Amino acid sequence: MPEILTYSFFQNALLASFFISIACAIMGSLAMANKLLPMAGGITHGAFGGIGLAFYFSLPVFLSTVSFTIILALVLAYLSLKYPHRSDNFVAVIWTFGMALGLILIDLSPSYQNDLFAYLFGSILTISFNDIYALIFADILFILFVSLFYRQLIAISFDIEFANLKGVNTNLFYYTLLCLISLCIVLCMSCVGLILIIALLSIPSFIAEKFTKSLAATIFLAFILSFVFCLSGIFISYYLNLSSSASIIAVACLGFFISLLLKSLINFSHKQSGY
Repeated sequence: MPEILTYSFFQNALLASFFISIACAIMGSLAMANKLLPMAGGITHGAFGGIGLAFYFSLPVFLSTVSFTIILALVLAYLSLKYPHRSDNFVAVIWTFGMALGLILIDLSPSYQNDLFAYLFGSILTISFNDIYALIFADILFILFVSLFYRQLIAISFDIEFANLKGVNTNLFYYTLLCLISLCIVLCMSCVGLILIIALLSIPSFIAEKFTKSLAATIFLAFILSFVFCLSGIFISYYLNLSSSASIIAVACLGFFISLLLKSLINFSHKQSGY
């Protein structure tokens, strides 16, 4: 067994990778199916305001960021439902508002902390047991949500008009999805940071969708891919002395381009064989 696997910090990173992959696979697949990834990106950067509030008022960073991010998600969901053709404008406003507020509060903060870089870019090798416990709790919540409402999620993801006819409260699911995506974003902040988390949400799900035919299969394959990307990035970062978050995303991007090439080869093969 490699010596690195005997270190507790590395074992924590491996555990965190597993549970982060579950969270990102579930919420990333649902976000992609419901075309919510642009909103997830806006919420991700807007969450920086919650970090600024935590620094300025000396609050716990996790609770402050989760609360602020969920409020942003609810506001964004309301505005997007009320003005559906202007959702991209609201994403831009939420994005810039959160970033600006965070920067202002950090500048004014008497207790400015030097570990701000960790919140922006993450460091999975420094993750704690408390972070892992929070991830486990969130994963259970996400799994229960999908298990209990799988049919409704299928309906609103692929035919929202049919879902409305069947009596599904699509607006409630819309609010709930954005709130759960916000929770996932903040929990994964310690892995790859707020700047790069959208890649871990979108890339595995995008690849998985191209090779699967159901939402459940997409989630499962996205989990496998996300876990492989995280593991590969961690080992690369350790042996080459690189940033763990950047290494994870670099591997994911490489996987993205490989998947495009593979899908093109498969399509070409089908055309040649007459399918």
